Amino acid sequence: MRTTTGGTHAAASGAPVVRRGVPAGSEEQVAALYWEAFGRKLAPALDPPDKGRAFIAAHLHHDRGVVALAGGRVVGVAGYRLGGRPLCGGGVKDVLTTYGMFRGLPRLAVLALFERTPAEGELVMDGIAVEADQRGRGIGGLLLREIAAVAADHGCHRIRLDVIDANPRARSLYERHGFTAHRTEQTPWLRGLMGFGAVTTMHRPVAAADATMTREAR
Repeated sequence: MRTTTGGTHAAASGAPVVRRGVPAGSEEQVAALYWEAFGRKLAPALDPPDKGRAFIAAHLHHDRGVVALAGGRVVGVAGYRLGGRPLCGGGVKDVLTTYGMFRGLPRLAVLALFERTPAEGELVMDGIAVEADQRGRGIGGLLLREIAAVAADHGCHRIRLDVIDANPRARSLYERHGFTAHRTEQTPWLRGLMGFGAVTTMHRPVAAADATMTREAR
């Protein structure tokens, strides 16, 4: 792994340090952050919470995430889907093994709602989560900038993500960092199940400067 936001100075000053890849041994921290951020959406597929967090931790693709570290602890994470692999993995067999055939099949139907296949030259974000007591320190922006650098390094021309209507704070963050709304899909049938009634797809173009800026910080 490598430091991309300030290096030694950032670590010495106590500022969060952003790195690519989920560090070995931090799987439970990442799973806890994801559950805190997306538990309402994930619950119908992965409840109860302790089992859901364990499932996420056990099936992470470590090379599909960017993390923010403070004091050696993961306090923020942004996942992405590239080359057919997202941060949060686990296939049909894994779900059925964990939850059983009877309970697993309807869970697979719910998980299918979250599937997002990247178009050619596109990186799809797989969620961003920051620890509650670390919010307001610019960690979300640092993670988004590093995601843009990942996209540039892989020759992508666009980043795509989905944001729900129940999370206006996240949408504001994305807009501040160059994302614009592409389309909004109304999903009133999901409000009772997952707590949101619309999903907006947002795009951000990737520029050569996204990679250059990160190289200069290394």
